[in-house]
Amino acid sequence: MEGKEEDVYLGANKYRERQPIGTAAQVPDKDYQEPPPAPFFEPSELTSWSFYRAGIAEFIATFLFLYVTVLTVMGVVKSPTKCSTVGIQGIAWAFGGMIFALVYCTAGISGGHINPAVTFGLFLARKLSLTRALYYMVMQCLGAICGAGVVKGFVGSKQYKLLGGGANTIAHGYTKGDGLGAEIIGTFVLVYTVFSATDAKRSARDSHVPILAPLPIGFAVFLVHLATIPITGTGINPARSLGAAIIFNQDHAWNDHWVFWVGPFIGAALAALYHVVVIRAIPFKNK
Repeated sequence: MEGKEEDVYLGANKYRERQPIGTAAQVPDKDYQEPPPAPFFEPSELTSWSFYRAGIAEFIATFLFLYVTVLTVMGVVKSPTKCSTVGIQGIAWAFGGMIFALVYCTAGISGGHINPAVTFGLFLARKLSLTRALYYMVMQCLGAICGAGVVKGFVGSKQYKLLGGGANTIAHGYTKGDGLGAEIIGTFVLVYTVFSATDAKRSARDSHVPILAPLPIGFAVFLVHLATIPITGTGINPARSLGAAIIFNQDHAWNDHWVFWVGPFIGAALAALYHVVVIRAIPFKNK
């Protein structure tokens, strides 16, 4: 009996735990060097082809994002009964699925932001320079405008206006404060997920993290849309809101448009603050 107990003891302690939990999980198996913060302004970027290539990738990605998602929204609105369409769940899947696909496609070129709020949050956390942040935001907005414009060209001006153009507005029964709060929390969820999914410390510990990064980001977009479509139509992306509003160009689309910029930028700033104070504060070994 003693021999069996000894065998069990040796077997249970023979192999080291591969996935530690609690505070032990904060120390990676290999050393990690925190990358330096991005410079506030980097003039050399302006002479680099990779800089302009990244902006083009952001333009194309946001263009495709608006094209697919606005068409999906208008298809649901066009139908007299939601049962004959993909419904709110389908709209949420369209937004989340496109973000998943586009982040996967563009992450190696531009980082796959596709959203000025994401870019703003990463800038505040010193992940990219002001030069690149402003350039990305401009290209994202231009891509969104072109994407919504192509949709309008397909369906026609009359039908486009009749179906609302996919523009974000605060739903009846909700106040501007409700809409602002929904946008802040929704964007916080998204940008917090972006920081967590792309955290270099986790990449040093778990090699599979960079491969899976687009998946949680896409799911975050999907879930936020499920929650806030009935309130604001779900912005959480100022470029998406701006592109649809410009092409739709009706007064009620502009009345609350500030909510879809202020809310996402506040949510992104809070997520960046949380990342710097909590996530980056985890102790790691340094060489």
